[in-house]
Amino acid sequence: MTKIDIISGFLGAGKTTLIKKLIGEALNGQKIVLIENEFGEIGIDGGFLKDAGIEITEMNSGCICCSLVGDFGKALTEVIEKYSPDRIIIEPSGVGKLSDVIKAVKDVAEHQPVVLNSFVTVADAIKYKMYSKNFGEFFLNQIENAGAIFLSRTQNLKEEKLAQCVHALQHHNPKAKIVTTPWDSLTGEQLLGVMEDSHTLAEQMLEDMHHKHQHHHHEHGETCSCGYHHDHEHEHHHHEHGETCSCGHHHDHEHEHHHHEHGETCCCGHHHEHGHHHADEVFQSWGIETPKKFTEQQLKDCLTALSDITLGTVLRAKGIVPCADSSTWLHFDYVPAAPEIRYGSADYTGRICVIGADLDEERLAEIFGV
Repeated sequence: MTKIDIISGFLGAGKTTLIKKLIGEALNGQKIVLIENEFGEIGIDGGFLKDAGIEITEMNSGCICCSLVGDFGKALTEVIEKYSPDRIIIEPSGVGKLSDVIKAVKDVAEHQPVVLNSFVTVADAIKYKMYSKNFGEFFLNQIENAGAIFLSRTQNLKEEKLAQCVHALQHHNPKAKIVTTPWDSLTGEQLLGVMEDSHTLAEQMLEDMHHKHQHHHHEHGETCSCGYHHDHEHEHHHHEHGETCSCGHHHDHEHEHHHHEHGETCCCGHHHEHGHHHADEVFQSWGIETPKKFTEQQLKDCLTALSDITLGTVLRAKGIVPCADSSTWLHFDYVPAAPEIRYGSADYTGRICVIGADLDEERLAEIFGV
């Protein structure tokens, strides 16, 4: 019986870092397949993980919430039948909805010898408030549907701020196990243990999802953008006392609601029934393949320039480029205020990917000189 672990998390939260730690420290000897679903034109993370001897299946043709039901289910079935692995780790797109991923895996599990072992969300302890406020429909869906929440970058937070973060997350998911200890202080076995311990909760959540699907429906069976089903057309899910609406807006008062009903136009300029957004309507990806060489300083300058708010909202950037002053290559990751550059192995060509909202693609190309 193949175990399936879903490790979700918003853009740049640290999913790949967690997966590498689990594989390197806790899953030695197991036959593992990692399935990534990238949002963007160019898949990057596969290059970071191939050194670990892990099979990579990347699907870059569309965002996870658009292509999941077809391509993802087919890919997962093929992986199970071809490799018969001990464990499948699924790393969804950072802008994918965890509820959608769980549903797709559950559909496959009905016909394959697999068990849905855990649903984990990695959350940046520093940026949770910003992401909750501005991209609540996606960020909060990942929080609400997780059996365990692994907080990253907690070593950079004061105890009071960390407590506030935990309290906020518990408001949206009171049952999830929350890892607050810095990962460097924990072993891969300890982190895996939290995932395994959350299995019972995962089973309960699956049962709850099934129960809601059978008994709670919108008119014509529509699903509310909050991820829950409701009995009656007029039974709304309210966002009270400053809670973040799924459209990404913040509302201060109980009666100040932001509805997208009957085709009303929402803030992103699209028409939606009940405010349900697809990732490709909210987020944008710019990617390019290039042989251009960079010195480490040039690359640092490029990443620093991404913080310019006139570019749009840059949430994530990553890439692999040849180094101008050595025979090695530069691998980089960027989240706001936390750029990282390291030396690594070569790839067939340089690749750069930037993800965000309202991006000025011409200026991005100028910044990287491509």
